[in-house]
Amino acid sequence: MVRDHDAPRPQLGIALCLLSMLIFASQDGVTKLLVRDLPVAQLVMVRYWVFLAFAVGYSVYQGSLRTACRSQHPFLQITRALVGVGEIALFGFGLRYLGLAEMHALYAVFPLMTLALAGALLGEFVGVRRWIAAAIGFLGTLVILRPGGGVFELAALIPLMSALGFAVFNVLTRRISRDDSFATNMLYMGFFGAMAVTVPGLPGWVVPSPMQWVLMGVLATTGVVAQLLLIQALRYATAATLQPFNYTLLVFATFIGLFVFGELPDLWTVVGASLVVIGGLYAVKAKG
Repeated sequence: MVRDHDAPRPQLGIALCLLSMLIFASQDGVTKLLVRDLPVAQLVMVRYWVFLAFAVGYSVYQGSLRTACRSQHPFLQITRALVGVGEIALFGFGLRYLGLAEMHALYAVFPLMTLALAGALLGEFVGVRRWIAAAIGFLGTLVILRPGGGVFELAALIPLMSALGFAVFNVLTRRISRDDSFATNMLYMGFFGAMAVTVPGLPGWVVPSPMQWVLMGVLATTGVVAQLLLIQALRYATAATLQPFNYTLLVFATFIGLFVFGELPDLWTVVGASLVVIGGLYAVKAKG
């Protein structure tokens, strides 16, 4: 029996999705401010310890912490956690060298990377039209990078590596979610991610200023809030319905970059990002 609050309400799902994208974009703006003076590993470590506390609390609320610790795929869970913490650290590192619009324009290719990896590793049907969509997105990436045009920067590879990491993370999540619960996924991600990033995070600790402490707290707590909003959005609308609105993250990041940091994306970035988004939207609609 479907409960009333779980009934399809696509408009509410879209609103929650848009709010989560706005929070994610704002987080990246806060990260860009903090990485000027604080180590990336320190910021990621604080985020993961807060996330771990939430994961433990959620697991207890769901019934049993011991049950949540049991996984059918412990090796894949640990690998997923390490990949996840790595891609977040890479993205934060990239914000030291690139603007928000540039970072997100290149990072937006991750759904197409996920598509390709899911076909190769999970045996999911891709089809000709979705490969065409991937080609469009790849073309957009080349437009942004402009290799051989004298403007290519090695730093531009950072968001691409981060996008690849997130694509791998998504594929691993699809695989393990067939057998493991949401609580188990969160607990493994929080624990092993926190352990991994604490190794470089603690030795390089820089004492934050009072304002930096506040921003770090905002960064850590809003990360959990944004994830919960996205989960709630999926209760009221399908993933296919929400996917086009995930690209508003790029729009929000561009406006934050413009009004907060004075970063105006050039024409090539706008054109390339548009092609990446078109490819992603076409992939959602394509059936074969």
